Amino acid sequence: MTEKTTGRVGFIGLGTMGREMARNLIEAGHALTVYDVDGAAIAGLVAKGAKAAASVAEAATGVDIVITMLPDTPHVEEVVRAPGGLLHTIPSGGLFVDMSTISAGATRTLAADLAAAGISMLDAPVSGGPLGAKNAALSIMVGGETEAVARARPYLEGMGTTISHVGIAGAGQTVKLCNQLVCGVNLQAICEALALGRACGVDLDQMRNVLLGGSASSWMLEKLGPAMIEGDASAGFRIDLMLKDLRLVLEMAQAQSVPLPATSLVTTQYIDARAHGEGSNGNQALFKVYDRMTGQRAGAPALDAAE
Repeated sequence: MTEKTTGRVGFIGLGTMGREMARNLIEAGHALTVYDVDGAAIAGLVAKGAKAAASVAEAATGVDIVITMLPDTPHVEEVVRAPGGLLHTIPSGGLFVDMSTISAGATRTLAADLAAAGISMLDAPVSGGPLGAKNAALSIMVGGETEAVARARPYLEGMGTTISHVGIAGAGQTVKLCNQLVCGVNLQAICEALALGRACGVDLDQMRNVLLGGSASSWMLEKLGPAMIEGDASAGFRIDLMLKDLRLVLEMAQAQSVPLPATSLVTTQYIDARAHGEGSNGNQALFKVYDRMTGQRAGAPALDAAE
């Protein structure tokens, strides 16, 4: 464990994940200046001790580290490159950590441009979802220079329990996208198992408990399985965000000429979910695609296997 140090943080992006990550940094003793396009999100953090910023430039001024947690590649590029953005605001010798999940290629380009201005950039996407963010229990995959990782570690430890330096700039994004590939395909497999078990009339709660006790056990089955069975689509990690991640996976795979047939299939099911107005629902709502395909619905009594 790194010796506890505190510092001044500029935090940009206070969505479902970012606001909890920022809160944990405040609780760890860091002084935060926060910015988001949503004024209510800023106010929520100010109530917990943060200082409000009126712009990206203000959030990045007079701090030791700038952290972003944004939805997609264009948002990060804008925050970095726009007039008043981080490329023009962070002083030479400064440190920028992007914790969004974005394109690995775009990350490498941003890191090179920032390095030319004397600014160190790390890509440090996270896994663990909203619950991990809330509990400061995220797994953080970091790409970038070793010296910059050492500087960032006291802040990363305020948000996560597993911090892994996985390589040079862009490596964190690569590992995160591989993580999302596994999550997507695993969730699809759970949907198929639940759909088949339901059609055959078995008790899905009992089946889930059995699967958790064997080699089919997974984080997705443990955490999202009950909501899938009950038909609870309440947002956690949203369908729209997972679809964005899978798009990035497929773009990276195409660039490397790596075939991903299972990822391609589950991506079409996420597209189906969004087309049916479920983009703001949680990941577990992928099971609704199987409801439509089988003519059944989650939470309904199982069919009689003898029918």
